[in-house]
Amino acid sequence: MTDIQPSIQAAQPTTGPTPTVILGAGGWGTALAAMLGHTRPVRLWARREQQAQQLRAQRENPEYLPGIRLPEAVDITNNLNAALAGAEYALLVLPSVGIPHMLAQLPRHLGLVLCAKGLGQQGERLSMAAAQLGFERVAVLSGPNHAEEIGRLLPAATVVASTDTDFARSLQAELMTPSFRVYTSSDVVGVELGGVLKNVVAIAAGLGDGLGLGDNARAAVITRGLREMRGYLLSQGAQEATLYGLSGLGDLVATATSQHSRNRAAGEALARGEQPEIGGKVIEGLRSARLLSDWAKQHSQELPIAQMVSAVADGSVAPKEALTRLMERQAKSEG
Repeated sequence: MTDIQPSIQAAQPTTGPTPTVILGAGGWGTALAAMLGHTRPVRLWARREQQAQQLRAQRENPEYLPGIRLPEAVDITNNLNAALAGAEYALLVLPSVGIPHMLAQLPRHLGLVLCAKGLGQQGERLSMAAAQLGFERVAVLSGPNHAEEIGRLLPAATVVASTDTDFARSLQAELMTPSFRVYTSSDVVGVELGGVLKNVVAIAAGLGDGLGLGDNARAAVITRGLREMRGYLLSQGAQEATLYGLSGLGDLVATATSQHSRNRAAGEALARGEQPEIGGKVIEGLRSARLLSDWAKQHSQELPIAQMVSAVADGSVAPKEALTRLMERQAKSEG
C-alpha cells in the first residue's frame, strides 16, 4: 500500500459541531456515513482521490454500495489532515491488512474505533496493535451489521467495546440513531474475536450451500462453529456471555445465512472450484482462517472448521473431501 499522508502531528481547530470522522470509503464506511449523515455532520475519508471525487460528484458509492445516497452533511475528502481536523476520535473502517499502516500515521491522542473484523499481520488483535503503538482510547465496533441494510436505515444493533468505560459510553451516545441501536461492553477480546471467527464459520456454511448439502448441514456448521468460537474465545480471555450476544451469535447467524454476506458467498465460490472474488471486496474470513489454522498447529489445538476452510482456500483439500473429513471425525459428546 502506498503512503497516504505524512504523519500527523496535531489536529487543527475547527468551529461548529465536530463531525464524526470515518476513515475508509468501502461499503461499510459508506454505509456508516450514509446513516450517521442523517443526524450529524460526517467527514468521510477515501484513500483514492479519484474515489473521493466520484463520491462528491455522485453522492453515491457505485463501486461498493450502489443505490445508497450520501446526505449533504457528509463531507468527503482524500486529505487525511483535513479529515482529522479537530477530531477527538475516528472510526477506522478499513480492511484489517490496512490498519497497521493507518495507525502509524495517526496522532496518539486520537480515540480509535476499530471496525475491521480481521487480525493483524501476525494474527494479533488489532486493538492490541493499537495499544502497543501508544493509543490509549481504543474501542471495537462489531455486530450483525450488513452495510447494504445499514445504509438503507433498516433497524440494526451493534456493540461498542472498550476497557475505557467513559469512552464506550460517549461512543454509544454519538453513534446511536433511530435505526442503529448501540450497546456497550468492556469485553474487547470477546467482541473483537467474535467478529473474526464468525467470518470463517460463514465461509464453511457457504461451502455447504455451494455443494447443495441443505439446511440441516448449514445448521450443524453454525452450531458447531459457535462451539469452536467458544473454545478459542475463552482461550484468549473472552467472557463467555459475549459469545451469545450481538457480536458473537448474532453476527454469526447474519453472516452465515445472509445474501449480503461476502464470506458466505466466498464459500459458495470455493465449492464451485472458483476463486472467491466478490467484486474486488476484501474477504476477511479467508485470511483469518489461515492465521487461526497456523495458531492451532503452533499450540497443538483443534479448530477443525477454521483448519478445513484454510485447507480448501489454499487448494490442498477439495471442498467435498474437507467436509467428509469433518463428518468422519472421532465421535464425541456434544459438550
